Amino acid sequence: MEKLKRYTVFLIGLFINSLGVSLITKANLGTSPISSIPYVLSLNFRFTLGQFTIAFSLLLILLQFLILRRNFKAEHLLQIPISILFGYFIDLTMVMLFFVEPSNYISCILYLLIGCLILGFGVYTEVLANVAMLPGESFVRAVSSTWKTEFGTTKVAFDVSLTVIAAGLSFLFAHRLDGVREGTIIAALLVGFIARLFGRKLSFLEEMLFGKSQKQVESSDGEKGDAAELPVIVIGRQFGSGGHDIGKALAEKLGYHFYDNEIIRMAAGSTGYDPEFIRNKEENMSNSFLYDLMNQMYIYSDTKESPRDEIFESEGKVIRDLAAKGRCVIIGRCADYVQMSTTFLHC
Repeated sequence: MEKLKRYTVFLIGLFINSLGVSLITKANLGTSPISSIPYVLSLNFRFTLGQFTIAFSLLLILLQFLILRRNFKAEHLLQIPISILFGYFIDLTMVMLFFVEPSNYISCILYLLIGCLILGFGVYTEVLANVAMLPGESFVRAVSSTWKTEFGTTKVAFDVSLTVIAAGLSFLFAHRLDGVREGTIIAALLVGFIARLFGRKLSFLEEMLFGKSQKQVESSDGEKGDAAELPVIVIGRQFGSGGHDIGKALAEKLGYHFYDNEIIRMAAGSTGYDPEFIRNKEENMSNSFLYDLMNQMYIYSDTKESPRDEIFESEGKVIRDLAAKGRCVIIGRCADYVQMSTTFLHC
């Protein structure tokens, strides 16, 4: 029953996704990077955007097969019917939006932004369903897993490559830049950010639709098991506040264990990241909007979270393990949030 629900949500998300792509395209300011090559080709040949989308998706599936070889699983073939359905959805929604004919630049921007909003919600819905991936994102996953590249960097390189190739095809066939414009860049920046925003604001939907996942069950069981209140003090600090020195002095006076940079070394051991890399990630990208823009490319990654999210999860586990031993002072790293049943000081 749960699987049926998930596939139903995925199909709804697929349709919403196609509606967003079509509206962005209708805005006449370019289209999203993943659709840029099919769109440019549709402007110069008699086949539709949906038909070229199907052909391009099948090409990406073939490339996945060549890249993954023995690691190409039968479940990857599910991308074929999904791609075909997605292509037909695009053609259907292009017809449904026949009335969208922006007459000035302001209306073009308005339709573009609404399209990004719809596409972002569609992406969120597909990720919420968690049953399949479209060929574009699956191709990036295949590349990053085969050559051990960082998923986010690979995703950015893939999107940039598609846009450049689409621009080259436009000059080749039409002798002008057509189909790749400022809307392509805007869509690349906004869609992932919007999808992550929906993910935060609608986080309750997954449990409402599908019930608790196994991971959530294990997490809640673990919280119950660690409920014994042990004497743990966590100290939040800002630069120059002296939180490290205060915490160390307090730990020595009370006879408690003291943890600060040790957490970085422990997290490095569990994530595989260099300690200096973790230290830099802790201190950078505090602005929420910039953080979302930098991390939106991880939204489809089911093999690895964004480095910052993965580091936070790893440090959280380290903090919970240390707190479970009792009688310690822990410095910073949102320990007050991770370990709620503690004494908390702010410096």
